[in-house]
Amino acid sequence: MSVLPLVFTSGWASGINAYAVVLLLGVFGATGLSDEVPASLQRTDVLVVAAVLFLCEAVADKIPYVDSVWDSAHIVIRPVAGAVVAALLAGESGSLPELAAGAVGGSTALMSHLVKAGTRMAVNTSPEPFSNVVVSTAEDLGVAGIVTFAIFHPLVAAVIAGTFLLLGMVVLAFLASKIRRFLRRRAQRREEKRLAGAASHWPLD
Repeated sequence: MSVLPLVFTSGWASGINAYAVVLLLGVFGATGLSDEVPASLQRTDVLVVAAVLFLCEAVADKIPYVDSVWDSAHIVIRPVAGAVVAALLAGESGSLPELAAGAVGGSTALMSHLVKAGTRMAVNTSPEPFSNVVVSTAEDLGVAGIVTFAIFHPLVAAVIAGTFLLLGMVVLAFLASKIRRFLRRRAQRREEKRLAGAASHWPLD
């Protein structure tokens, strides 16, 4: 069977939480639940590093504005992780060229990352912090559920992941105005800090 559905789903999930994808796939492979997980993802050192980084993301992702900074730092990491995982999955199955799999996984991860990052910018416009916790928890559970489902039903999981990606893009289009206001406020705060810092160095009359 083609590994393409699993490649697509893992790419979508990597754009949201790449560390969770690596950790889940590694555990599934190490416990024998899946034969399609490459040995490189099952290594103990890989699992430990993925677990530590997952815990870091789980905390940072639930703090307003910190989550957006974290997303900005991962604009390259998540697509690269999605491409690498996809290429490894393709190499393990031999049913899809690794270069093509990497392109699918990386591009899908980039799209889902942009949807996540944009949505978080809009969520950060909310005056209360609980929405960040709710959205982050929903994302974590969604990634865990879809990746687990993809191990046993890859085609159906890919359809669900594709649906979520399309819905996310539609929602992001509606939230674009909030995102623009968020960016303007952040730029204004930076300018105010710059002016305050400059004023502190002015000589007193």
